[in-house]
Amino acid sequence: MSTERENEHPASRGGAAFLLAQLGAHAAQRFADRVAELELTPAQAGLLRLLAQAPGHSQRELADMLGMPPSRFVPFADGLQERGLIERRRKPGDRRVHALRLTDEGMELLARLRTVARAHEEDVCQALSPDEHQQLIGLLRRIADQQRLTPGVHVGYRRLR
Repeated sequence: MSTERENEHPASRGGAAFLLAQLGAHAAQRFADRVAELELTPAQAGLLRLLAQAPGHSQRELADMLGMPPSRFVPFADGLQERGLIERRRKPGDRRVHALRLTDEGMELLARLRTVARAHEEDVCQALSPDEHQQLIGLLRRIADQQRLTPGVHVGYRRLR
């Protein structure tokens, strides 16, 4: 005896774009909940990760990397500086420009954040085998590349206030 769900037309459960949006929204909310325990927003977590990968960039360079207006970047970074997680230093050769770096406290929080991110990845993808997980990552990267998305940068930074 078949169930009503088995008799559903596959399109009634959503196509790839819908499922990506559905899972993306779900995963984003779960991640936000997890990093809130570290007193971070997802955007702040992303900036800490970016600063670990690209220390010493100017505020303008970082704003450009994130695709956000520099006028929005400055107050965004201020909150992390006030918490002692990042520091601004004058760039050698151009004292008008500030370079950003993680502080020791920022590095410690980033280590905790990486643990949270790994647990989040495992939780979201627990239905997949390790090979399927890698295959999914590869397929999603192909789609992201085709859509000309900046690797490692969430499009939400463009709308960040």
